[in-house]
Amino acid sequence: MDARLNYFAAPFAGKALKHVMAAGKVLKESPLPAATQELVALRVSQINGCAVCIDMHTKDAAAAGETPVRLNLVAAWREATVFTEAERAALALAEEGTRVADAAGGVGDAVWAYAAKHYDEEQLTALAMLISFMNMANRLNVIAQQPAGGYEPGQFH
Repeated sequence: MDARLNYFAAPFAGKALKHVMAAGKVLKESPLPAATQELVALRVSQINGCAVCIDMHTKDAAAAGETPVRLNLVAAWREATVFTEAERAALALAEEGTRVADAAGGVGDAVWAYAAKHYDEEQLTALAMLISFMNMANRLNVIAQQPAGGYEPGQFH
């Protein structure tokens, strides 16, 4: 399977992607715990059906020491007992922040309050930006039908 577009070869895309990649690097350095970042990125990518991002974030999380059990249960996190309350709050926010078109009110007050109970304002900002960033990255990859499976951990860091 070949991608419809090669974002790294197109001159215009190259100009834009250097800023996108820089934003991704800044997000990695945020005060949000690294494990939470990977779990949120993985869940957003699962919802959006972005195979290349699922591949990337599963492999990066595993390389950073995340367990296969937790990675396999992200899609069913509500019923899983392996996530902390803070991670559950982040995953709930990630789902509502990704499914804004499905929920007339966007992110609900209860979900926001749950996240605010576990994260300070700087971490909440990083979480909101990460969710938004992942939705953008997922859409770029889904539109271009980027193939998955060949990512090497840390390839874009």
